[in-house]
Amino acid sequence: MKRFHVHLHVQDLNASIAFYSRLFAAQPARVEGDYAKWMLDDPRINFAISTRGHAPGIDHLGFQADSAEELAELRARAEAADAPLLDEGATTCCYARSDKHWVTDPQGIAWEHYHTLGDIPVFSEARAATAESACCAPKAEAAPVARGKPIGIPVAAAGPKSSCC
Repeated sequence: MKRFHVHLHVQDLNASIAFYSRLFAAQPARVEGDYAKWMLDDPRINFAISTRGHAPGIDHLGFQADSAEELAELRARAEAADAPLLDEGATTCCYARSDKHWVTDPQGIAWEHYHTLGDIPVFSEARAATAESACCAPKAEAAPVARGKPIGIPVAAAGPKSSCC
């Protein structure tokens, strides 16, 4: 079964870990000096935060496959979406070894589809990690993948004023 993936840029990792741990009623499954990840089962989500990247906000969304077959299904869906697809294949990123590809939606939000093959002790083995992107920007010789832009969602201090949402 696939797992939804969200990766956010944060300014203060410790404050964000405290906030999301309370929000999810769970501690992160992995914490590094610049990164934290929760593997939640209800809802089934891989939620990651890092201090890498530009301004705080959404870096990318995605799906984490549990098998090579699920990843192939996600690739077929991405190809059917008729958007440019960047196949990274076997790569390392976010303290993990994975097989992955990327597709960008019409708004410019990057979607990562990947199958995690194992943990690694560094953010990325293949190249020096940069502050430009939280999750391993595509290789320079490949076509660039547009990254999502941080979005501002106004939140009323006393909660929503309407009955919707």
